[in-house]
Parts: sequence; C-alpha cells; structure tokens
Amino acid sequence: MSSLTYDLTLAGLSVGSAAALTGIGLVVTYRATGVLNFAHGAIAMVCAYVLRQCVVEWGWPLWAGATVTLLVLAPAIGMALERFVFRPLSVLGSDPAQTLVASIGVFVLLVGGAALLWGQGARDDAPELLVSADPWGQLAVALVLAAAVGSVVRWTRFGRELRAVVDDRQLAVLGGIDADRVAAAGWAFGSFTAGLTGVLLAPYVRLDPYGLPLLVMEVVAVAVAARMRSLPVAVVAALGIGVAQSQLTRLHPQGWGEPLLQAVGANLFVVALLIAALALPRIGTRDALPRTATARVATPPGAWIVAVVLFLLPLGFAGSDLHTSVQVPALGVVLLSLVVVTGRGGQISLGQAAYAGLGALFTALLAAGRFPGLPGMPELAALALAVVLVAPLGLLTGWPAISRRGLALALATFAVGVGVSRFVFAQPYATSGLTLGRPAGFEGDRAYYVLELVLLGAALLATRALRRGRTGRALAAMRDDEAGASASGVRVPTLKLLAFVSGAALAALGGGMLGMGLRAFDPAAYDPVRGLLWFAAVVVLGADSTLGALAAAALLVGLDAGARGGVAAALIGVLAVLVGRFPGGPYEALRSAATRLRPAGRASLTERGTAVRATLRQRRPLTAEEAQESLPRSGGPETTGTSSRHPAERRREPATPRSPATPSTAPPKAPTRPAAAAAADGGQPPPGPPAPDHESRTGGAGGKQDPAEGRVLTTHDLQADYGAYKALTGIDLDVPPARITAVVGPNGAGKSTLFHCLAGTLRPTRGQVRYGDRDITDLPAHSRTRLGIARTFQQLAVFPSLTVAENIRVGAEQGRIDDPTAVHRTLRLLGLDNVRDAPAADLPTGTLRRVELARALAGTPRVLLLDEPAAGLDTAEVTALARILKALAADGTALLVVEHDLDLVADLADVVHVMTAGRIIASGPPAHVLDTLGAQETPV
Repeated sequence: MSSLTYDLTLAGLSVGSAAALTGIGLVVTYRATGVLNFAHGAIAMVCAYVLRQCVVEWGWPLWAGATVTLLVLAPAIGMALERFVFRPLSVLGSDPAQTLVASIGVFVLLVGGAALLWGQGARDDAPELLVSADPWGQLAVALVLAAAVGSVVRWTRFGRELRAVVDDRQLAVLGGIDADRVAAAGWAFGSFTAGLTGVLLAPYVRLDPYGLPLLVMEVVAVAVAARMRSLPVAVVAALGIGVAQSQLTRLHPQGWGEPLLQAVGANLFVVALLIAALALPRIGTRDALPRTATARVATPPGAWIVAVVLFLLPLGFAGSDLHTSVQVPALGVVLLSLVVVTGRGGQISLGQAAYAGLGALFTALLAAGRFPGLPGMPELAALALAVVLVAPLGLLTGWPAISRRGLALALATFAVGVGVSRFVFAQPYATSGLTLGRPAGFEGDRAYYVLELVLLGAALLATRALRRGRTGRALAAMRDDEAGASASGVRVPTLKLLAFVSGAALAALGGGMLGMGLRAFDPAAYDPVRGLLWFAAVVVLGADSTLGALAAAALLVGLDAGARGGVAAALIGVLAVLVGRFPGGPYEALRSAATRLRPAGRASLTERGTAVRATLRQRRPLTAEEAQESLPRSGGPETTGTSSRHPAERRREPATPRSPATPSTAPPKAPTRPAAAAAADGGQPPPGPPAPDHESRTGGAGGKQDPAEGRVLTTHDLQADYGAYKALTGIDLDVPPARITAVVGPNGAGKSTLFHCLAGTLRPTRGQVRYGDRDITDLPAHSRTRLGIARTFQQLAVFPSLTVAENIRVGAEQGRIDDPTAVHRTLRLLGLDNVRDAPAADLPTGTLRRVELARALAGTPRVLLLDEPAAGLDTAEVTALARILKALAADGTALLVVEHDLDLVADLADVVHVMTAGRIIASGPPAHVLDTLGAQETPV
C-alpha cells in the first residue's frame, strides 16, 4: 500500500509541476500587464508542435530544438503579442474587457494557425524533454522558477518597477519607469513558461490543436486560487491538486458512484476551476464587455435582402454542398444566443457551447426514450422539451453574473462550459450508443433545411422581441451603464437572469438542430474551444447584430468546409486581435475608412437655409418670425458644422454655453409642474412652497398614486466600513420635502459613501435608512427608485446607445409611469426637444447632464439625490440648473445635493451639512455654516 501511495504521489507531483508552471506564467503575466492570458494554452501547444517539428520532422538534436523553442520562439511570441496586440490596447486606454477579447482572439488565431500548419489529427510522437520518468526534475524546475521570480520581484530594481506598474501604470510612467519594457519582460517570461509547460506535457497527452490548449487552460484554477498574485500559493495549489487527483484513482466504489468518482478523479483541476471561479473572492471589477464592443452597428442598406437570398440559395444545392449547408441555420441560432447575452445584455459568456450540447444531448435522449422518467417521443417534440429543460440551466452562468463582472464572470462561464463538457459529454454513461434522427417528413437534407429556416425565423423573432420595447431598452441600459440602469429602476439581477436563461434556450434550440442535422450527438461539436471561437466570431462581427451572427455562422461553416480546417478560426482570431482598434466590427471599420477616403463634396444648405436664401434673393427683409426660425437651435443637428465629425471629436468639444432657459429655445411651460416649467422658461418660481402638485406626482390622469406622499428620507446612526476603515460613523440625516439639503466636505470625508448608502448601492454596516415610516436599509437601488428615490451620478450615467427620448423613457417605464405624455413633458421641462432623437453618445457634457436629470425626473420621484450635478458645466449651464432645482423643490421634491461648488451650495441650499472623517461636524443655514468654514479655511 505504501508503495502504491508513493507511486501515485510521484505521478501527482509530475502533473502538479506542469500545472505550477502554468500558474507561475499566468500570475507573472497578470502582475506585469493586468491581462489574464487566455492564450497561454495555445502558446504551449504551438511550442510543443514546433519542438516536434524540429526534432521529429527535421531531425535536429533535442537540445538544439529545445533551445530554439524555449529560449527564442516562446519569448518572441510573448514580446510580439505585447508589442502588436496589447500595447496598442493599453495606449488606447482599453479596459480589461477588451484585453480579454483580444487574448481570446490570440487563442483562436494560434489554434487555427496550428490546425492549418499541422492538421487537426492527434500526434503521439512528441519528444520527451526530460528523458527520466521521475517527476523530481519537473518539480525542481517549477520550484526554481518560482523562487527566482519571487526573488526578482522582492529584491531587485526591476521587481520594484514591476510592483509600481501593477499598482498604478500611469503614475509609474510619470515617475520615469518604462512600463512597456516591464510589460514586454512579463509577456516574454509568461510565454516561456507556457512553452515549457507544453513541451513537458506533450509526450503524455494527445498533441492536437484543440486538446492541449484546453488542458492547459483547465489548470488556470491554480492562478485564480492564488488571486493572480501569490506564486507560493499557486505552486502549492498546483501540487496539492495534482497529488489529490492521482490518489483518487485508487478508489473504486461500487454502483452509481463509480463513474462519478472516476470523472472527478480524472478532472480534479476542472472541479478546482469551478470552485475557484464560483466560490472564491472574485478578481476584476470592470464590466464584462465595453459598450463599444457590443453597441449596435447600423445595418448596411439592403443587407437583409442579401442575407435572405443567400440563405435561400442552398435550396438549389445537392449532395455534399447541401449537407454542409444544413449546419448554417443551426449554428446561426446558437450564435443568436450570444447576441442576446453578450450583445444586448453586455455580459460575457464563454460557456454557450455547453448549452448547445445539452440541447442536442437532451433531444437525443428524449427521442430515444432514455431520459429518466419520460417515454420516447417524436424528434420535434423532443427538441421543444429539450429547450424547456435546458433554459433553467442558464442559471448556472446567470446566477454568478449577478455578483460577478469582468474577468471573474469570464472565468465562471468558462468553468461551467468546461465542467459540462468533462462531466456530461465525455462520460460514456450519458452518450454511449446514442443516435439522433430527423423529424418525420424532414429526413432529406432539403426538407430539413426548410424546417431549419422556419426555426431560424422563430429565433430571429424571439431575439428581436428581446431587443425592442421596454425590455429591450432595459437591457440596453444595463449594458451601457449597470449602475445607471439600477438607479433608473431597472431590476438588474432579474434582467441578467432573463438574458442568460433566454440565451440558454436559444443555444439549446440551435444545438438540437445541429445534432439532428448531423444525425448524431458528437461531443466534439460542442467542445469548450469551439465556444471560445463562437464568442470571438460574434464579438468581432457585431455582438448586437443579428445579421452579424448569421454572417458568422455562414463564415465558420463555409470556410471550414471549403478550405483547409483552421482557416475560419485563423480569420476570426485576426479580427478578434484587432477588436480594440475596430470595436464596431469589420463593417464599421470599412465604412469609416470609406468615409475618410471619400473626397469632400460641396457644402449643401439645409431646407431652412434654402428658404432663407430664396427670401434674400427676393430682396425682401426677413420678418421677426422668419429671423427667429433661421436661428440655430441649441443642441440640434443644425447648430454647428460638426455634424460630420466623428462622435468622439464632438464629445471632446467644450459644452455649449447656451442654457435650457435661453429665450430662443425656452420650452413651453409644462402644465403639470408650474414652478419647474417657469424656471425652464427663464422665470422665477412662485414665492413660498406651493400646494402639492398631485397630478404631476401621479403621472397625470389615470397615473399611480405615490405611496410616499409627505414622507422624508432619514438616516439613524449610520455606519459603513471598508474592512478596518470606518467611512461613516453615527450619521443622522434628514432630507425633508420641498427643501434642498446640501452635504459638503473635503475629499475622503465620506460624502460618496453616505450617498451610496442612501441610494442603495452600498449596504451600511450598522444603522437605518428610512423612507417615511418604512425601513429601506436592505432595499436594492432599483427598488428604492420605484419607491420614489432617484439619483444622478458624478460620472455621467447615461445610456450612449439609446436616444435622448429612449433614455428618458427608461426612467419613466421603470418608475411605473403610465402616462404616455410623461416623456414629452420632461423633454420640454429640460429643453431637450430638439435632441430627442439624437443618440446620447453624440452629445456634449452639458446636454448629457440635462439628459441624466431628465431620466431621473421622468419617474416623478419624491426624493432626488444629486451627486455633484454641476461637474463639467459652464457658468450659464450651472445657472440654469440652479433655477430648475429650486423649482423642483418649490414643487415639493426633497433634494439632497453633494457638491464642491460652495457658491452653488450657498445659492441653492436651505440646509448645509459639513462632513469630515465620516462624521457630520456642522449643520445649519448655508450663510452661517459656509461663513464658519471660510473663517476656518476648511477645504471642501
């Protein structure tokens, strides 16, 4: 027994040593660059193939091939990736989501390139770098590398520079550190460890373009367990999991537990990945995908007509061409699931292949009568029931998405996909002897293709339904700005679950169609590597474009069928690598290039300009009305000559000095908010607090009755902690109706923390937040919004892919305002009528401030929380804002303002609270409190 234990331990140390090398490389790369290198396994595979090519095919000595592969090729790959892929992304100011997409693109590119060069078959003649089967050599290599890297990071100048770059890259550059050199060194070392892992593992596993990269990526669990920082933890975790996996092989229970234990014993790193991704504290805090990577790109004119013709063309094919074409609509449905989850919901999902495979597997089991508790059924009924059964399983990835974003969500969805592949698709008890036929009457390829087109049309209609109306606007709001969507009343957690469940259902439908088209359940068709390829294809061809998903399906199937295997993957990889430079996809890149190359034409007059010119040519003086009509309108599309400029250039221009109260653009008075309308028209609110404006608070006739009429927002003994740091201590605050309450104080005083506790984006450690007589301390932000507590943000929180009117409609819909004129009234109130149909992405800061305020007001809140509302505004815009806020208070709204502009505070506030070190140290009328602050020279 002791001999068996020793032998199994040695075997486990051998596997653990290779995993430790992977962990070391991933940690070093992440610490030097902030990139989780999903291409690590692909680099390992390429290096293993190159060593085999040098030694086996070309007859080089092993030492020469290893030297070239490990000391020249592997570091060169890393440095090339840093220089040509990730450095441009860093210069362009990309976020972790874009670098994640780029690293997946590198993975797909290397896998496709390897398939092109060496074929897709497995090789079993890879040379052994370490001739001895004893694992001590591999273990020594891993430990020496870990010790060397730790010593360099801790005790050398380069290590200090590395830590500085990790902490704050921009500050490190300003301090004279060459961050590019540090990043290049990190990438070179990470690629070296990837190559070393590949050449050590290749003799003991199947060397093929898909298997080895996935095997290496499974052991990313050790790096996640180390929180992407600690090398000792990564090494210990790798060795421990390796030994445990080896020891599990000695257990042979009887009954149903045997296949399960065998699966766990063979895939313990996958189990560790699931636990690390789902249970351990998450890494990464940014959104999964940037808006630019998922924003809707305009469909080229006539594109749908071309798409319909191309999808009908295969009906005229025969033989193998028609048989191949059968895969396109099915794959198109699978990719539409990514449009829903990623394009519309903005959530990264690397596990859609698992849901597609489950759809095919459940369809086959149901049709064969092998599904537990259910009899056999026709194929179409089996497919429909499979979709119903798989849809709730979308919670496997949807639930982690509620609390995880960025890299953490990517790892969680990837772990689920790998887990399903290893524990379901790869197990004989689930798939042995399983066949899948086609529905009766659709056995032939042509008839089945017609059925697929019908199902594809239904999937397109379902996808369109999720992109239109109230749900579509809410999804787009969540994608553009999750915090802003929640503050608008959108139920973000519920919406995320809806996106993932809908995506799982569509993926299951497409997977079942694909299985019936192939007449078999093929686990390789739903491999996690294919899931990465599908994700990259959808992102680069337009994540929010249904037409892009169909084009991706045709491209993937057509290229692999009509050319050598790997061409499609290589092409998608190249496009994904360039996603940071062309976030709108290839069509948007071509359109922009054509626009830049097109010679400038002659300027043309607008309709109004043509009318004015005709009047002038008649030598008749303009009337006052005609002169007024000829003036440019604030914020409209004819105000300046910048309409042909790029949106980013317009956003960099200074905000227009025109206020919403400028006489030439003053909106008509809103009948339901007399004081606010008067302020918008440039007048003053009526003296004294008016009677409650019931109609305005209920959304007009037939609207809802506000349950919080007359209530106030209060806090009692509020405390908030960040670990050992106390951000708030004993805060008691009242925000009464029809008054403007201001909070001032120096940076770090706790103002933002207090604001987040009131808005529901942060749960206090102790104390209460009450809305009237109701305790709302534990209510999330969207629930508080629906009660009547709205907020704005210091950093603008608008939804760039929606128009101004759609932004405001989100606030009205989520605030449950049924009055169809509510949006129009709010547009008039804030002077936004002229830009109602303009995308928010194209507007200057001053206008966007009004859009954000209008969205908050559209839900007719009783309490309005304003976080530095004057940030980014010029003097005229601040004056107009103050006039509107005073009018809102006169209408009965309770306002809380956090602001650094003391002049604005003095002009606005009825009561001022001064905060320092998490406490309120002074309260009272602004004249008294601010004069005291000025005498004490307290910075705010």
